[in-house]
Amino acid sequence: MLRITELRLPLDHADAALRPALVKRLGIRDADLTAFTIYKRSHDARKKHAMVFIYTVDCELRDEARVLASLEGDRHVRVAPDMRYRLVGEAGPAFHAGGRLRPLVIGFGPCGLFAALVLAQMGLRPIVLERGKQVRERTQDTWGLWRKRVLEPESNVQFGEGGAGTFSDGKLYSQISDARHLTRKVLAEFVKAGAPEEILFVGKPHIGTFRLVGMVEKMRADIEALGGEIRFQQRVTDVLIEDGRLRGVTLASGEELRADHAVLALGHSARDTFAMLHERGVQMEAKPFSIGFRIEHPQSLIDRARFGPNAGNPLLGAADYKLVHHARNGRSVYSFCMCPGGTVVAATSEPNRVVTNGMSQYSRNERNANAGIVVGITPRDYARSDAEVVNPLDGIAFQRHWESRAFELGGGTYDAPGQLVGDYLRAQASSALGAVLPSYKPGVHLTDLASSLPDYAIEAIREAIPAFDRQIKGFAMDDAVLTGVETRTSSPLRIPRGKDYQSLNVRGLYPAGEGAGYAGGIMSAGVDGIEVAEAVGRSMLDS
Repeated sequence: MLRITELRLPLDHADAALRPALVKRLGIRDADLTAFTIYKRSHDARKKHAMVFIYTVDCELRDEARVLASLEGDRHVRVAPDMRYRLVGEAGPAFHAGGRLRPLVIGFGPCGLFAALVLAQMGLRPIVLERGKQVRERTQDTWGLWRKRVLEPESNVQFGEGGAGTFSDGKLYSQISDARHLTRKVLAEFVKAGAPEEILFVGKPHIGTFRLVGMVEKMRADIEALGGEIRFQQRVTDVLIEDGRLRGVTLASGEELRADHAVLALGHSARDTFAMLHERGVQMEAKPFSIGFRIEHPQSLIDRARFGPNAGNPLLGAADYKLVHHARNGRSVYSFCMCPGGTVVAATSEPNRVVTNGMSQYSRNERNANAGIVVGITPRDYARSDAEVVNPLDGIAFQRHWESRAFELGGGTYDAPGQLVGDYLRAQASSALGAVLPSYKPGVHLTDLASSLPDYAIEAIREAIPAFDRQIKGFAMDDAVLTGVETRTSSPLRIPRGKDYQSLNVRGLYPAGEGAGYAGGIMSAGVDGIEVAEAVGRSMLDS
């Protein structure tokens, strides 16, 4: 099979135009092209009046060797890579006969989901411990905060089946290095679970919250059918460590589970678990993360700025953006987790704190576009002492401080503090909304956001917004809305691991995913879950 890249066709091309374009590109007869599959389709919007689709296509030919030789030196035609996933090993029927301890997976977000799935596919019968509820119960609890201002600390946007990615835009692309094509494994499993097949080839695939719910349930059923066990509302409160090796965990109920292998697939908000691990001496370190606000514009404004006369074309969908500005005070400001046609959501997991995030459905047809506009910070920014090594829990204390401040500024009712962009740039409080209606529920309380973040962040964002307006006309429109605060862009700490994916000082403990500092988003977390599961499998099957 040959792979052709950079095949360009007009935006309005007919479906039937792709085959003759391939035949022409390869210099072959139509009969010599026996089959083809679109591997990727993206668009080039640099010339808004002449936008094109860019295809990468895998082709099956009658005489592949001859065609490849005739196109020698053409960097856009090469042998297609083998992207099939192969398990690193499988447990035979007698593997569990000797009373072997089953591997644990702590957390059932994207990382834990794929770790459990691959372990189950290897025949290792994992036990998953998820502190939250099943996804449909969790959805009801999440709506309880959004509609009734009632927070369930163990069942919300952060905790429960599917993890934080369930209430997001459902982006399924990543910039990680992927020589083994593990992202393809993630996408293929999602399609098997009910995702639309287009996620296999569109340039920036996404699913959306409602579709993710059914998919997560299907994948859970697959894990159980393979001998895995999923336990909900099972919070790990202690780890049993003997002579530098994991020997099991203790649950909030008091139950002890013995285990020699545990995938630590915590999300970035498992703050109590991080504190417990730190107290038990598990090595961890402070790391950079980012803080800021959510910004909302009319989606139509973003569409026009990005697509020009092609705005509204259903083939393109809602436009996104990615922006970066380096401020005079040395801070970098950038857009984060941009959600076209989406909503800003309440994402706290702790009482009397306000946290924002963005979410979209598959259709991306809500009136507003939203994105985080965030400022990078380092451990020195949030260190609570002058010690040379920053306490790895200091970042959590820093997040909590600003989340509590947002709760106060919002009126103490889980409303989020908000401000019109024009007022923010003029450093004056807002008192009335304009053309852009904020989407955050339960509500937005207009105020002055100047005291909602550190001064250096306020200053850097004030400088960045007009700079972004030069890239997207209207970005600094007076009536755009800022909603605070965005504090959980990534984990504030990392749990270091070796090349074997195990904790540096606790053998058998496998830090993984976003909470441990090794992923950012559904795809990278899923891939990390696969790789960690493979490491666990090798250890168990080789012993």
